[in-house]
This record gives sequence, C-alpha cells and structure tokens, in this order.
Amino acid sequence: MIKKIIRNFITAPLIRLAEKSAFRPGAAGLFLNPFYFARKGLHRAIRCMAGEIGGRTLDVGCGKKPYADLFRNSSEYLGLEIDSAENRRNKNAEFFYDGKRFPFESESFESVVTNQVFEHVFNPGAFLSEINRVLKPGGALLISVPFVWDEHEQPFDFARYSSFGLISVVEGAGFTVVRHKKTVNDASLIFQLIAVFIYKKFLTGNENIDIILTVALIAPFNIVGTLLGGMLPRNDDLYLDNVILARKNKNV
Repeated sequence: MIKKIIRNFITAPLIRLAEKSAFRPGAAGLFLNPFYFARKGLHRAIRCMAGEIGGRTLDVGCGKKPYADLFRNSSEYLGLEIDSAENRRNKNAEFFYDGKRFPFESESFESVVTNQVFEHVFNPGAFLSEINRVLKPGGALLISVPFVWDEHEQPFDFARYSSFGLISVVEGAGFTVVRHKKTVNDASLIFQLIAVFIYKKFLTGNENIDIILTVALIAPFNIVGTLLGGMLPRNDDLYLDNVILARKNKNV
C-alpha cells in the first residue's frame, strides 16, 4: 500500500516532469535531468540559430523531434530515420531509409537539421553528400555534434569532432559555415561528466527508483555546477558540443 502511494503520488509525477524537461530543462531539470547542462546548452544554441531554418525542412536522425517547435519558419518539418523495427516503433519519423541514400529528389528541401547524429555516421563524407544533394542551393544546414562526451549507443559511436575538424569536414562537402557555437564551455562541464558517470554506474533501469536516485545523487552536482559555472571563467578549448549553421554553396 505504501509503495503504491509513493509510486502514484511521488515518483509518477516526478517521472512525468522529468520527461517534460528532458530536452529543455528548466528549474525542474536541475533536480530531475541527469543531462541537465548538455541538454540546456544544446537547446539554447539551437534556439539561437533556429530562425535561419525555414521552408521545407528535413530532420535527419530525428528521433522524437525534440526541437521541432523551435523551427517556426519551417513550412513543413519532416523526420528521417534508419529503417528498423525499433525506429518504426519509437521514432517520430515520416520517412525511413537504408542508411545510404535519402528517399528524396535532389534539391527537395530549403533546410536540413541533424542533431547529435553525425558522431554515429561511419562515412561522414557520403552522409554530407546526401544532405548536399537534397538541399537547394543556398539552403541551410544546422548540425550539432558532441566534442567531450562518453561513448553512447554502442557500438554505433564512431567519432568526436573538434571545432576545426567539424568545420573542415562540413566546408569540404560544399557548405560555408556562417555561425558556430560551443556549448557548456565552463566549469559546469565537469559536473555534467560526473552526472553521466553516476547515471551509467548507479541507476538501475527502474523508473521509480531512478527518479529518486537522480534527485539524491545527481541533483547536488547540477546545483553546484550551476553555481561554479557562473562564477568561474569560460574556456573555449573545453566544451560539450559543437553547433554549426552552414549554407550550401550556390555554385555546387
């Protein structure tokens, strides 16, 4: 009876609140989100560049489209995922593909978005070539990629890109980078990595237990990281993610 009361009136509401703040963590995320700094930094950077994304837009590796509502200038927002039974069940994609060629005509889109996908691409040149193909000349590409992060979604985690490496790869594929943002380039990065370590090593997979462990074990690091991140100087050499806005060269 006590367990049922705790689950219904304490843990269940906290789980719903954690899910709501998963990709845009506010005050609740400080206590409930193990990826608080990473997700907050990404949301802020993507929101700043979202105004440049418009027209018919393709989200490659869209997942559940957590940032879709930021792209208010998009006339149509379509998701694309690798074709698998799991992705068809769990992802909010309208289209699926074989991992090689996108199922669209050339120059079909004004914009392409791909968030936290590029590190999972084994052939980055071919991937960017497909993005270039489906984009109209002058079309926008918004791409985010981790720089400092743990291996994840194993074994499909293939690369980390410095800012110089990512810009070189993107521009080598027929784009011009127009904006670049490094996220979480302060002391809160250290506390985010500690939180990820705790999340991977101590959480159980049981939602009811894990929400309590997150509040007890991870929230203190989120709070201290917030304080020290605001007090100590920033360091552009050490950061979590690269977020780049580029445009397809018109002569390509």
